[in-house]
Amino acid sequence: MKQLIDLDTWNRKEHFAFFSSFEEPFWGVVAEVDATQALRRARELNCSFFQLYLHCALTAVNRVENLRYRIEESQVVCYDQIHASPTLGRPDHTFGFGFVPYHPDLQTFGNGLRAEMEAVQHSTGLRLGPETARPDVIHFSAIPWLSFTGLTHARSFSHPDSIPKISVGRLRPEGNRHLMPVAINVHHGLADGYHVGLFMEAFQQALNG
Repeated sequence: MKQLIDLDTWNRKEHFAFFSSFEEPFWGVVAEVDATQALRRARELNCSFFQLYLHCALTAVNRVENLRYRIEESQVVCYDQIHASPTLGRPDHTFGFGFVPYHPDLQTFGNGLRAEMEAVQHSTGLRLGPETARPDVIHFSAIPWLSFTGLTHARSFSHPDSIPKISVGRLRPEGNRHLMPVAINVHHGLADGYHVGLFMEAFQQALNG
């Protein structure tokens, strides 16, 4: 479900019009989260760390209204719930796009994630389709080979896009902690640094359990 935002009364009306005129309206930041407790929780819950942090990221996104906004036919809508469209790897080092529905329950979410990972393993190519092209998702990728400090995305400026893009990297040990880089890119007409800050705070809280 989604609700139409009344642009005439929206307090971001001018912000939206200003940044929507840009060739590149997206902006992004890289920050670190503390994944120490999340690693322990994943072991205790007998689930993959990937399943846990993807679920935590989606939980955080769904708590921040501005990250549920999307631009559709020049209008802004707010979705009730946001799901995941992750890149999922294969043994031949290619990847396919997936669609994983969000569920508040970690185990239920994990069942959907494992089914989609299995489907990608038995497929070829990018797996472009209606599900992976849905607007009510985040574009999510994991880059476990690098503890990055910056990140850019391939973008087609002619294609209308307002979907947040979230990437995580390799854990970096620091003393007794394990820090994980997180890159988030959002449409500036829909979200500012304040909203990204809310996401990062909610993501850390979800990781801590």
